[in-house]
Amino acid sequence: MPENSNGPQSASATPLELLRTPPPRERADAARNRAAVLEAAARLFAEHGVAAVSMDQVAAAAGVGKGTLFRRFGDKAGLASALLDARERVLQEAILSGPPPLGPGAPAADRLAAFVDAYLDYLLEHLDLVRMSETASPGARYRIGAYRFWHRHVTLLLDGPPDPEHAAHALLAALAAEHVAALLPDLGERRVRAGLRHLATRLR
Repeated sequence: MPENSNGPQSASATPLELLRTPPPRERADAARNRAAVLEAAARLFAEHGVAAVSMDQVAAAAGVGKGTLFRRFGDKAGLASALLDARERVLQEAILSGPPPLGPGAPAADRLAAFVDAYLDYLLEHLDLVRMSETASPGARYRIGAYRFWHRHVTLLLDGPPDPEHAAHALLAALAAEHVAALLPDLGERRVRAGLRHLATRLR
């Protein structure tokens, strides 16, 4: 698949371990500011909802200048992505070295079902943040966080389709925050989960 900075990219030649989200490397003072901002943002988002909180409010609560906040995170979508980083790394580590069926050692079909369940746990807990990070700009979902990791993992677990990379993108499309958020009011969580598990089984 040709490289395209505005859409999905193939990771077929990249080992899964190399695609995990790396922890940020930064000076001690920058790390302290980052931690203060993320703590303040997480608290404000939890108390008031993501949409109701401004970057100015986050800067004031964190005790940093607005310029520092915007230079570091760009906008609220960048802040949302930074908040999700640690949650993504936990899930990635569980996939790479955790117990089966999410981690290694289980049949591929069981690992795929476990991934769908675990990803939905992560997504539903942070739905507004993920939705903001994925829809900030056209193609944002494919340029942020761990999308390439999730895609590579699912591709490796699919042995039935003639084009596993495409099938992996199709399953991940159904796991997009905007899509899941639109389905939840009508279908409810139980039916969304069941439908996505069924889709994963059919793709195998």
